[in-house]
Amino acid sequence: MKLFQTLINRRRFLQSSAAVGAAGAVTAGFTGLTGLTPAPEARAQTRRGETVVTKSICAQCPARCGIDVYTTDGRVHAIYGDTGNPIANGKLCPKGHLGSYFLYDPDRFKGPMKRTNPNKGRDEDPGFVPISWDEALDTVAARLNDLRAKGESHRFAHFYGRGWGSSDAGLYGDFGRLYGTPNSAIGHSSMCADGSKKAKQATDGNNSYNSYDYRRTNYLLIVGASFLEAFRPYNNVMQMWGEMRSKSPKTRVTTVDVRMNPTMAASDRALYIKPGTDGAFALAVAHVILTEGLWDREFIGEFSDPNRRFVTGETIDADDFEERWGHGLAEWWNEELKDRTPEWAEEVTSIRARDIRQTAMEFGSTRPAVALFERGPTGHSNGTYNGMAIHALNALVGSLFAEGGLGYQMGVPYGALPVSADDYTDTYSRNGAWRNQPRIDMARTGRWPMADNMMQETARNHLSGEPYTLDTAMFFYTNPIWSSPDPKEWEEALKDVFVIDTSPYPGETAMFADLILPESTYLERLQDSPTYPFEGWPMTALRVPAVDPIYDTRHFGDIMIGIGKRLDGRIGEYYHELDSVENMLRHRAAGFAENPGDNGVTDFESWKEKGVWYQKPYHFRYHRGDFYRWDGQRYSVRMSEEEVKETLLKTPSGKFEFKSGFLEAHAEYIELELGIPRDRAGLIQWVEPVHTGGDGDLFFVTPKTPLHAEGRGANVPHQMAIHQPIAGGRGTVYLEVHPKTASERGIRNGDRVKITSDLGTIEAECRFVAGHRPDTIVLPFEFGHWAQGRWAKGRGPGHSGEVTRNVSDPISGLASYYTGKVKLERA
Repeated sequence: MKLFQTLINRRRFLQSSAAVGAAGAVTAGFTGLTGLTPAPEARAQTRRGETVVTKSICAQCPARCGIDVYTTDGRVHAIYGDTGNPIANGKLCPKGHLGSYFLYDPDRFKGPMKRTNPNKGRDEDPGFVPISWDEALDTVAARLNDLRAKGESHRFAHFYGRGWGSSDAGLYGDFGRLYGTPNSAIGHSSMCADGSKKAKQATDGNNSYNSYDYRRTNYLLIVGASFLEAFRPYNNVMQMWGEMRSKSPKTRVTTVDVRMNPTMAASDRALYIKPGTDGAFALAVAHVILTEGLWDREFIGEFSDPNRRFVTGETIDADDFEERWGHGLAEWWNEELKDRTPEWAEEVTSIRARDIRQTAMEFGSTRPAVALFERGPTGHSNGTYNGMAIHALNALVGSLFAEGGLGYQMGVPYGALPVSADDYTDTYSRNGAWRNQPRIDMARTGRWPMADNMMQETARNHLSGEPYTLDTAMFFYTNPIWSSPDPKEWEEALKDVFVIDTSPYPGETAMFADLILPESTYLERLQDSPTYPFEGWPMTALRVPAVDPIYDTRHFGDIMIGIGKRLDGRIGEYYHELDSVENMLRHRAAGFAENPGDNGVTDFESWKEKGVWYQKPYHFRYHRGDFYRWDGQRYSVRMSEEEVKETLLKTPSGKFEFKSGFLEAHAEYIELELGIPRDRAGLIQWVEPVHTGGDGDLFFVTPKTPLHAEGRGANVPHQMAIHQPIAGGRGTVYLEVHPKTASERGIRNGDRVKITSDLGTIEAECRFVAGHRPDTIVLPFEFGHWAQGRWAKGRGPGHSGEVTRNVSDPISGLASYYTGKVKLERA
């Protein structure tokens, strides 16, 4: 009865309030009720100005989603996915809507500055003072001219983390050739995902990431790829997940990983694997596919006697197997695969043999099927071999370049630049002593012969003076003092290097800078962006400024051109002719006149208007034993073996190689580094991982999460508030620990804990997660900044890199972020 009376009284109060409000609206100034303030007269809002929608591209991860940026009175107030962009399709991930926070970040650099404090360190104030752009660019040019005059131009290096297109990192190659340095383009890929690229180069000849036909695949085997957290292009991957899982029959998904995550939770089957043993799992799956007769005979080949079979433990005669597009299968079976049973793999991986066998049966009999992987399997000393074993499954079931399978990205038919760098070389650029110098990171030398980049090696090489010391280093879109394993090496190294940082934000590397040349944020830039591997067909988007730079900042490409114009000799003439980023992109867009986009883009202006150029479909298709090219209407042009080798399967044999010619060419190095006999170096095989960490007894995994944004979102409170999807981190990031593991160490949920490796100790807050492996603890890679801005500094636990040893896969050069072992105890 009391509840009923309360509801009645509340209802009457609200009715009375509504009546009084209505009376006040009708009779302005009514004062019949004592104490009521007269309601103001209603009036029309003042016009805020015209709202403009600009087509652009998000820059918070590699996905390169098209965005519509809304500005009113010159101020950005909303960002949505571009409905005309094939990656975005009108949608964005949680990061995409937060772009204005980067633009209006109060801690971003406001203009060029120089250092006044000669001392460098975490506790040193750089003493930055503002300078003009002319002074800044003149300072850089004078330094580079002096190095060149002394014959030491090789001691200048460019380091970059995310190159977007021809208008930024695309300038590096010509700059290096004309100026004279082998260090013109040292990328961060060795700290990102080079393991997957090298695994594919070793087997199908493509040093690249794959494109995928998700819509038409019927089975997805995800191995350590964080598909619904950080796989590229993330926004589109989530859209494709919806399509795959809602179609009939739905795409079946098996996920193999070391921890519970959104992908594992959403899959049909979740298999927990011991870190670093993914290759053993894949070899056992391959073993079952062959022994059960499930391989694609039209792609791989077949026994000359159809009654022959692959039998566990028994070799076959290579002459009895007629190869088609597979190379070395018989030797692979005889030397490696015949004994790699699910029972053997169970002992190595801890996955039950019956689950391995069931997964193999499903994958081998559900066509089309795709096996994909990323840094989980490859972030170990055996990473390339792990990746090769997983990628081999795609070949066994005939998914390479097939409908519902995977391929590689086609290039964009850009027009030529307004001037050719080849016409502006001089005697020094052609014949200078710099040509005999190796790169400072030693990539593509005898030390790292197969690696494309080894950024993480640079600091230790400089400190040792081998092969030489750096004089000047310029950083674009990378912050190695924070993102590298054992980042304190970089802190020590950069103390005596002249550092030029171009980030808009005050990151750790910027705190060691001698010059700050701040780039504009992505909402203020003009920049092209050919897509990362997506669906295979060519595509390039255009990042158009939504607003003029709100501070005294410049686009990185124009910074580079500005430096180039000030350099002595013919290189200066070249950059005067190149003129500007806009001039470059207008010439690039001229290539669209003869190659109009499907959306009508034919020139620079229509490219700006639409925001993207693309041409469907993918031009290549494997079907029933043959490869075909698109003739404009259908896949009807059968490709010759020579054309397949030149265009698709770029291996020495022109086939998918189960015994890799690429690795055989480096057999002596592989034997030295991994202990594999030279005659076996090329085989896809099981190699034991070597774990770092001293006497640590727990695997330490540092994954990326959906809100990670490659480390550039730490100073955005809205982003960090929803950072950790499993443990629910808000004001901090939690160390995710299995309850059993914690209780054995006397650790309670919420306790402060110490994580110790042979490199050092950091502290974190424990959060129980029963879905992880008991032998694995998880600390997402984002917190622990000591710079980057007021909301980033000192937030959460210590930085995971400070207990991660700087070791790398000898083949790909990928830093082994996931291979460390640690000790855990209460703080």
